Amino acid sequence: MNKYYKKDVLNLALLAGELMLKNGGETYRVEEVMLRICSTCGIDKADTFVTPTSIMLMFDDGHDPGYTYSLQRTIKARDLNLSKVSEINNFSRLFSPDKMSVEVAMEYLNNIDKGNPYKSITRIAFAGISAAAFTLASGGQPNDTICSLIIGMIMYFFITSYALIEKNDFIRTLIASIIAAVLALLCSFLGLCSDIQFILIGAIYILLPGIAITNAIRDAISGDLLSGLVRAFEALIIAGSIAIGVGVILNIYEIITGGVL
Repeated sequence: MNKYYKKDVLNLALLAGELMLKNGGETYRVEEVMLRICSTCGIDKADTFVTPTSIMLMFDDGHDPGYTYSLQRTIKARDLNLSKVSEINNFSRLFSPDKMSVEVAMEYLNNIDKGNPYKSITRIAFAGISAAAFTLASGGQPNDTICSLIIGMIMYFFITSYALIEKNDFIRTLIASIIAAVLALLCSFLGLCSDIQFILIGAIYILLPGIAITNAIRDAISGDLLSGLVRAFEALIIAGSIAIGVGVILNIYEIITGGVL
C-alpha cells in the first residue's frame, strides 16, 4: 500500500463524511462511515474529529514511522437531504476496493452530491401542501387552509431562491418568517381567512428545525456532547429567528392599527 493510495483513501473517506454532514447526517454516523471506508481499504488505525462545522480524518498505519496522514475540511453550508445521507451510508457498507477503484468511488460520491431527487417546483408544491395540512390539523377552516397553501409555497420559493446566494440559516429563516407574517396579515385584511393564527401555525411549521433538534439529541445520547450542544444551539437560533420575524411584524401591525388581532 503506497502513500499515494493512502491519500486517495483519505480523500474518499473524507468526501463521504463531508457529504453526510452537509446533508443532515448525525455526527456518529459521519464518523462511522469514514472509519468503515478506511477499514475496508485496509486502514484500521484511523481516527476522526467531527463537529457540525468541521471534519477531520487522520491515520497512522504503522508502516511510516513518524508520519501521520491527515486531512481537514470546513463545512460552511449545510442542507437537509436524507436521501443522500441514506445513499452514502449504503455506499460505505457495499464499497469494496476489489470491486470498485477509489477513483470510481470518488466519481460515484460526486454524482450523489450533484443529484437532486426532486425538482424545485415539486418541493415548493409539497411545502405548500404541508403548510395547508398543518393549518387544517390545527383547526383551521377551508379558506384558512387555502391561504396557508399559497403562503407556504411563496415562502418556500423564497427559501430555495435565497439559498442560492446566501447560506446563513438565521437570516434566511428570519426573512421567511417575515414574509409569512406579512402575507397572513394581508389575507386577514382582505377577508380571505377566518383566523390568522391558524395560517401562521401552518406556515411556521415548515420552518421549524425538527431535524436539528433530533440530531442534537441523538448526538448527545451517542456521547458527542460538543456536536449535540452546537446543534441544539443552532436549533435554538433558528427557532428564535422565527419568533423574531413573526413577532416584530405582528407588533408593528398592532401599533399601526391600534388593535389586537
